[in-house]
Amino acid sequence: MPSRAGRAEVGSVEFVGRSDSLALLAAARERARAGQPQRVLVEGPAGIGKTALVRRFLRDDTRAPDDSSAPDDSRAPDDSRVPDGTRVLYGAGEEAESQLAFGVLEQLLGRGGGNEGAGSGRRPDAHAAGAELLEALDEAQGADGPEAPASEIPARAPDISAPDIPAPDTPAPDTPVVALVLDDAQWADHPSLQALTFAVRRLRADRVIVLVVVREAQDPRLPDGLRRLFTSDDTVRVRLEGLGPAELTELGDEAGARGLTARAATRLHAHTGGNPLHVKALLEQEGAGLLEALGEPDVTPPAPKSFTALVLAKLAACSPAADALVCAAAVLGTHCAQADAWEVADEDLLAEERSGADLLTALEEAVHAGLLTETPGDPVVRFPHPLVHAAVYHQLGPSRRAALHLRAARTVRDPAQRLRHRALAATGPDPELAAELAALGRDFAAEGAWANAANQLAAAARLDADRGTYEQYTLESVECALLAGDVPDMGEAAQRIARFTPGGWRSYLLGRLSLFDLDRAEALLTDAWHRCDPAADPVLGARIAGQFAALHGSMAHGAEMAEWADLALRLAADDTAPDDTATDMIRVLRLNGLAMSGRAPEALAGLGPLPDPALAGPAQLEELLGRGTLREWTGDLTGAVRDLTGVFGACHGRAASFRVLAATALASAEYRAGRWDDAIVHTDLALSLAADTDQPHIALYCRMLATQVHAVRGAFGRAQAHARVARVYAGGGHLNPSLWAALAEAHLARAQGRPEDVVTALEPLLALAPRGDLEEPGTVSWADLLAEAWAALGDEKRAAQTLAPYEVLATRRGHHTALLAAARARGTLEAARGDTVAAERAFRSGLQHAGHVEAPLDRALLHLAYGGFLRRTGRRTKAGERLRTARDLLVRLDAPPDLERCERELAACGLGSGERRPRNRGAALLTPQELAVARLVASGLTNRQVARELVISVKTVEYHLGRIFPKLGVDSRTRLAALLAAEESDT
Repeated sequence: MPSRAGRAEVGSVEFVGRSDSLALLAAARERARAGQPQRVLVEGPAGIGKTALVRRFLRDDTRAPDDSSAPDDSRAPDDSRVPDGTRVLYGAGEEAESQLAFGVLEQLLGRGGGNEGAGSGRRPDAHAAGAELLEALDEAQGADGPEAPASEIPARAPDISAPDIPAPDTPAPDTPVVALVLDDAQWADHPSLQALTFAVRRLRADRVIVLVVVREAQDPRLPDGLRRLFTSDDTVRVRLEGLGPAELTELGDEAGARGLTARAATRLHAHTGGNPLHVKALLEQEGAGLLEALGEPDVTPPAPKSFTALVLAKLAACSPAADALVCAAAVLGTHCAQADAWEVADEDLLAEERSGADLLTALEEAVHAGLLTETPGDPVVRFPHPLVHAAVYHQLGPSRRAALHLRAARTVRDPAQRLRHRALAATGPDPELAAELAALGRDFAAEGAWANAANQLAAAARLDADRGTYEQYTLESVECALLAGDVPDMGEAAQRIARFTPGGWRSYLLGRLSLFDLDRAEALLTDAWHRCDPAADPVLGARIAGQFAALHGSMAHGAEMAEWADLALRLAADDTAPDDTATDMIRVLRLNGLAMSGRAPEALAGLGPLPDPALAGPAQLEELLGRGTLREWTGDLTGAVRDLTGVFGACHGRAASFRVLAATALASAEYRAGRWDDAIVHTDLALSLAADTDQPHIALYCRMLATQVHAVRGAFGRAQAHARVARVYAGGGHLNPSLWAALAEAHLARAQGRPEDVVTALEPLLALAPRGDLEEPGTVSWADLLAEAWAALGDEKRAAQTLAPYEVLATRRGHHTALLAAARARGTLEAARGDTVAAERAFRSGLQHAGHVEAPLDRALLHLAYGGFLRRTGRRTKAGERLRTARDLLVRLDAPPDLERCERELAACGLGSGERRPRNRGAALLTPQELAVARLVASGLTNRQVARELVISVKTVEYHLGRIFPKLGVDSRTRLAALLAAEESDT
């Protein structure tokens, strides 16, 4: 064996080569410095040098002169700053901790104490965690300072064209950049990866570069959303291969192995594939002996010893105190608090070894050996690489490992971590410990922390040998994972559960996993209900009832939906059961079911007074969401927008599905109220939230809304794209997807003036209507559109057959908006028949209802239809009055397709169209996102509050304001508010 003399430590080898990769990263950093956030994917096999590349990139400073203040090679990639002002948020996945929910997120957020509390944060889901990460990025960019009140803002807004102020794409030389680094992403916990995906999607004008380091982009452990995001065309991809022979020669020189000839380097390259980790291991392991072996053609160079052997050699050379510290740290995780590691280590020392030992001396020795790293001022110690941690941890014998975990359980303060260590110390089944883990999991579930609940219950299942108890814990774990959106393969989960003993819980969960197959889901839930005694087991009874409510909701069975939801709430209120049905928005389901079955006024009256959304509890927030929806359906659009705006602003801590529904409901009310820019913003947000959790199917109604609003705006390409997606989901034949796809296509066709396509889209609903409550006024409107289309095509009989039942029901309900739409369709139909008296009567009836209707588009279309009728019957003066009224409404709405039709009618009357004044002179200059920001700022919100409201970063808000002020010619928030208020009053 060669002597140790002349060998270099693995950690002391300088970085070599990779100039092309560094140039790509440097260019991406400059784009980020200019306010164009960058995504970078660094790929390559283990040991290829991915982490080293990122570390060197973060240390490089080609913009600043070299000076003595530059950090030395020991600086870790998670240092908070590097020389050019870059702030770094660093996290690394660890195979042993991949089930620790939000563990990597804790690293990225820089939480002290390492694993203390890691993964135990009571976050409802990845969306809330992603919003938290967005705030951390804002703070890192310097967006965390207090905002000046409007009175303190300079009288003049900055002139971005001034020579002494850089333009947005010309960064100042000292502009800081934030680098978010996720190393070994394939081992990161799934909730943290989802949170990262959520945050990265919302970077717009941020000076942020996000580097994801992974062995293989197609690794199945990566969520699909993250993979799509970091493999898209606008992502910088750096694929690392082995170092070339010349670079290996340089690496050998740096490692002290001088004399590596070109021939030897070529052979070393062929032997190792140029893998830097293997090469460095060999250089350290063999020293000069490696050069001798490479110089002898007939001698096979030795293979690198396992990384474990290298680490254990270092560990064996340590003092007992340093050895104990490193082993204790390994048990605590890849990073931990120094004090915790020493407290665990102290019990691992013999009495004579403990005498004279101290933390700092032991830590200094471990750091010098390359086994741990530390940063001045940071109480956390880390392993230099996850492989080092794994090598130390797995070399511990079973007895020592269990003892250290038990000591860790006594040391850490977080209850979840204490239980985790006790579980890892268990040598076999432990029913009592399993029960404690299950109880903690159920506590997490009651708080809506579904990911943590799933992990605790799964751990409990592994520790209980009783088959029945194991299956129960597993079923509850899968249920929580479903609610967390973390069951990537529902088919596999269903197959596993199908092997369990038949029972109520098994059938319930199989039914929940089968909601895309409505018949099978109904059969399974029925079986679960028959196997359950709700009086004896209200917990299960409430869950089954809640899923029946959701099932009937997907089939548009309003009465059954309300009945089952009401039963679920009664069972969940039982003293022996938690106030939880494990069904999202059960109160909303109940209220919607009542509305769909014609009982909306009754449901509204039964709600009673509710608090401000900011003060509401979870149940009250659900009821506020339901009330806002009911108000929209009953025509109170002002109240609906007010309720739903408050709910959306207060729901950041709720589950993703709740936030998607809140954003969609708000967009729906805004669309009907004529606030189309806001509706576009909120439909985009809802669709983005649904995509973030790989659940696009929960936002199909939102697809229909997006189609509507883009169609009336004349953005037919965008409308068509949304309609196509809705049609894809309708392929399964289920009622709701078919309904939303049909409505999307019909509204697009109406805006384009294609009645034949309206008929093609809506005629199938005549057959679907008996299957559900599809004709209830206020919920969905389609009979009036279909009747008008039939009339336009000359088929008055079908038009009358379609319209009559809708008129009867609208009259019975006394629903003014539905009666207005029915009157417009009736007037159009009677005019087509040639019965001018009946047509006149219908249109005048519509005008009477219009006085009770807030929806501006519905009123505009009535006036447009009536004006056209009057023109064709020779009453041009009266026609001009109606058409001008329609025109004024359509101008304010900015509805080009209908406005063009209106102006053609005016021209046919011999009347000029007049000047086309924008709906809001200044607002018309803004994009929908800019207008949303402007309105929120004008309402008095700070930039941070606006960012939270729209789920974007503070820097993006600042970016939009930097364009809003010059566009509108204002120089303060006060003047912005005054301008928007004046323009709103004009409308």
